Amino acid sequence: MKTQGRFLPRTDSWLLDGLDEDDKKLASRILETCAAHHLLAGSRRQIRDLMRAEGLLVESGVLVVRACSPSARQVVVAEAGAGSVLLAPCERERVQALTDSWVTVLPRAPLEDLLAIPRVATMLFRALRTAVRLRQDATSYLANLHHVDRVRLKLLQLAEQFGRVSPEGIRLEVPLTHDLLADMVGSARETVTRCLDELQRGGFVVRDGHSYRLLISPATLDRPG
Repeated sequence: MKTQGRFLPRTDSWLLDGLDEDDKKLASRILETCAAHHLLAGSRRQIRDLMRAEGLLVESGVLVVRACSPSARQVVVAEAGAGSVLLAPCERERVQALTDSWVTVLPRAPLEDLLAIPRVATMLFRALRTAVRLRQDATSYLANLHHVDRVRLKLLQLAEQFGRVSPEGIRLEVPLTHDLLADMVGSARETVTRCLDELQRGGFVVRDGHSYRLLISPATLDRPG
C-alpha cells in the first residue's frame, strides 16, 4: 500500500549523477542528514519541513507550487519534475503533487556543505537557472491579451518540461485539467475551455487520456537544460 509522509532520503538522488567516487561519497553523507517526503498524487500540503528548508530537490514525480490567498484565486507559480530544484514554499504557498512524488529537503547547513563541492554546486546552479528561466517565461505569457495565446504558450512550455515525443506528436506526461491550466495562465476555467476548443479545431492539440498531445514537431521546442 502506498503511504505518504516523511522518510529517510533516497539513495539514488539525481544530484549524485556523474560525480566521481569521492564527491559522491561526500554528497551522499550530506544528503543522509536531509529528510525526504513521499507525496501521493493529488495531495496538496503545507509541510513544516519544507517551509523550514532553503530548497527542495525533486527526485521523482511532478509537482506544482500554488500561491494561496483568502481574498484572491489560487495561482500556480511553479511546476517541477524529476531533476529539478524548487525554492522552499513560504507561508502562503502549498506544494501539490500531480503524480506520486519524492522530494529531498535541503536545510541551510547541508545546502552550504553541498555547495562546497564544485561539481554539485554547478549542478544546483544549472537546475536553479532552469527553474528561474521557466518562471520568467511563464510570467511573460501573462502579457498576452489573448487568452488563447497564453494557453498555447503554456502548453508549449509544459511540453518542454514534461513532453514525450511519439510519432503522433508530443504527449504531456502530466495530468492536466482545465482548472489546473487556468490556474497556470491566470484565466477563468471557462475561458481555458474555449481556448482549448479553438486550439483543437486548429490542429495544435488533442486530448489524450487525462492529458494532452501537441501536434507539433519536436524541433519547435526549446527544452530546458
